[in-house]
Amino acid sequence: MTSYLRQKLNSFQIGTSLSSSESDDVKQQVPIEEIELSKIELMKALLQSQDPSAKDVDDLMMRRFLRARDLDVEKASAMLLKYLKWKKEFVPNGFISPSEIPNDLAHNKLFMQGYDKTGRPIVLVFAERHKPTTVDEFKRFVTFTLDKICARMPSGHEKFTAIADLQGWGYVNSDIRGYLAALSIMQDCYPERLGKLFIVHVPYIFMTAWKMVYPFIDKNTKKKIVFVDDKKLQSALLEDIDETQLPDTFGGKMKLVPIQEC
Repeated sequence: MTSYLRQKLNSFQIGTSLSSSESDDVKQQVPIEEIELSKIELMKALLQSQDPSAKDVDDLMMRRFLRARDLDVEKASAMLLKYLKWKKEFVPNGFISPSEIPNDLAHNKLFMQGYDKTGRPIVLVFAERHKPTTVDEFKRFVTFTLDKICARMPSGHEKFTAIADLQGWGYVNSDIRGYLAALSIMQDCYPERLGKLFIVHVPYIFMTAWKMVYPFIDKNTKKKIVFVDDKKLQSALLEDIDETQLPDTFGGKMKLVPIQEC
């Protein structure tokens, strides 16, 4: 980082030379949107000095990475540079073709249809239908899915709502390596895309797998996960999703659409 960028970066570390009370006053006086815009401009300069292809990254993407790193410009920039490198290497053609993920698509386990009350697309996954494939194929399937979801985002929206139905899940479906790979891709490459995750019909044995995955979930993602009691399932979902948009498998009126057909 150049000395100029370092100086500019330090100037936006709000309250670094103030007392805690003074720092709070400054933060309250400066709108968060203004702080984000200023830091996005810093990110542009920092990113393009290290990777010329970063000039194609739009402000919304930079903002998502900033928010994922609590508005820390250096950490967000490092995260985004790592993503750009991953994208070039893992998705050289710019997209994942269905022909690259035949086994995972054959499970018919993931669907996308309807929108929640805030306008976010709704994704539904049936965990009982998942059978471990190779980690590489599953990572491609996750990338394929997230790209499909992002392409369907309505204007003005950046996040999606997901429902993970664990009914019938057993050890034959357990795939810790796959879960961790999916989590890494979502958190590191598609930050601030998940709006809310409902986990429903949770069998007791699933908690063994959950305890292994939970430590790897970052604090921002943890806030978005809701375990739903079976007795309150429909009422809990209807708080966020209108009946006309709720998947029919939960008593709604929306027919399921396989992700590959979206």
